[in-house]
Amino acid sequence: MNHTPELLAPAGDMERLRMAVAYGADAVYLAGQMYGMRAFAGNFSREELREAVDFCHAHGVRVHVTCNTMPRNEELTGLPDYLSYLQETGVDALIIGDIGVLSLAKRYAPKVNCHISTQTSVTNYAAAQAWYDLGASRIILARELTLDEVAEICAKRPKGLEVEAFVHGAMCVSYSGRCVLSNYMAHRDASRGACAQPCRYRYALMEEKRPGEFFPVDEDERGTYIFNSKDMCMIDHVAELMDAGLDSLKIEGRAKSAYYAAIVTGAYRHAIDAARAGQPLDPAWRDELDKVSHRPYSEGFYYGHPEQYTGDARYIRDWQVSAIVTSCDRHGHAVLSLRNKFRRGDVLELAGPNIKPVSFSADDLCDAGGLPLEEARVPQMAFRLTLPCQTSPLSILRKKVTDS
Repeated sequence: MNHTPELLAPAGDMERLRMAVAYGADAVYLAGQMYGMRAFAGNFSREELREAVDFCHAHGVRVHVTCNTMPRNEELTGLPDYLSYLQETGVDALIIGDIGVLSLAKRYAPKVNCHISTQTSVTNYAAAQAWYDLGASRIILARELTLDEVAEICAKRPKGLEVEAFVHGAMCVSYSGRCVLSNYMAHRDASRGACAQPCRYRYALMEEKRPGEFFPVDEDERGTYIFNSKDMCMIDHVAELMDAGLDSLKIEGRAKSAYYAAIVTGAYRHAIDAARAGQPLDPAWRDELDKVSHRPYSEGFYYGHPEQYTGDARYIRDWQVSAIVTSCDRHGHAVLSLRNKFRRGDVLELAGPNIKPVSFSADDLCDAGGLPLEEARVPQMAFRLTLPCQTSPLSILRKKVTDS
């Protein structure tokens, strides 16, 4: 394939950013402490934004900053200064969901590319042309599109306009994210980054004359999930996404863990590289996506209208991070930082940026000084362990858990 799309990974804070970069992202998207759609992610102070840009650019990775809330009048006051600061720090793109913010960005950050958020629900090539005419360099497509529709937009877009689409992660009940449920039920504005996710609540039926008596609509004894949606997973179709002409494949998840950022980014990195080489994807990388916290997967709308999912809203969590590799020599002798306790002899799995996951028994567990240790149990403690192979810093040890 001649055209290789950008792999765009989420970075909710500096730890997640470092993981995304280590595991193969071409670009990351993140937010400052205002104007981003994930108010409860870690997000970045002004000083951290500068550090993030410097770190990413040193590793050849681009930085996209979200300014995709729908701001109210009083929130516009600080926006010109913020946009100017983002240009000064050298960010590569702004993700924008409001036409007024786009106008301000062209005035106060004219050197920064403007990407139009999925919030704007771009579903046709006329809308793509309109945003381009207003100064956008990229559109992020609505999630409601089929692959054929995506390909047609790519084919009919103006020359110079890039097209990005989500390929993995959680999907809002209003697929492009414009939802009023949170505002109505919890007085938290989804369009300004504070969604309470009421689509994940448990719902039951109550008859007017029987207050306090709840009748399940169906599904299970805990209630029903009539607004629920599956997570998107398109890793088996990366070659088709590339053939459609997409310039960027986007992973959802700025509020997800550093472990999620690492494993999902690494899996899609291998998928893109395999598709570019004309090779089938090794099943090991598809399996990686079952080892992060997720809901049941689907292909979204890419191959037609998906069936409604009204099952349990809980995440599937079958694996737990045990430790992060700090250093490792060519013999596999490693120093690690503990995340969750484990014992000598436990079966662990090693996952890293440049290695396929491999299982092994933690038989020579030692403390930082090299003395034998029966159990590593103090969070963040340094310890030593011989791994089955040499691996990079930020590689991950994980353990299968019995409770999902």
